[in-house]
Amino acid sequence: MKKTSRKEAVGAYLDLFYPIHYMVGIKIEDTLRSQKLSRHQTCILWMIRMKGGEKRMMRRKEIEKDLIGWFEISSSTVSKALQSLSKVYGFVKITEDPVSAREKLVRLTPKGERFLEEMIRNGRCLMQWMIDRLDDDEVPNGVHFLSRVTDIFETFPGLEQAQAEMDKNGTS
Repeated sequence: MKKTSRKEAVGAYLDLFYPIHYMVGIKIEDTLRSQKLSRHQTCILWMIRMKGGEKRMMRRKEIEKDLIGWFEISSSTVSKALQSLSKVYGFVKITEDPVSAREKLVRLTPKGERFLEEMIRNGRCLMQWMIDRLDDDEVPNGVHFLSRVTDIFETFPGLEQAQAEMDKNGTS
């Protein structure tokens, strides 16, 4: 395989945005949701898994902030997704925060935990299918690479600052 220069990599990484975000990301999301939940509902359950700690609980406000930022949806759309997860599926319980009556807490129910376990089984099956198609070097390198990319993007300063850094380093 030809070695890619840093300058060439800029365009190559950008060109991978569409297939990774839409093709790979949506395939993973569809696998997790098991044709039962909406994308918003799936995202809520996965967020609670990843950010909700051992108690599998998050503040409604935090869920709303992330969903609105990712999906460009309204607060009422988030409310509808949460209400259906609570009333239709029984996967979450929405309660008043004991610290602030204005804030709500969203907690997985035992039924929600069981569905989350199904999501994890489905996701692991998909990941195994993918890993079976990678060679022995690609598996750990892929995990390392994606972990590093995640860490880097968690510190993204915003486009203006990133452009200023490019200009300063002469890489624009």
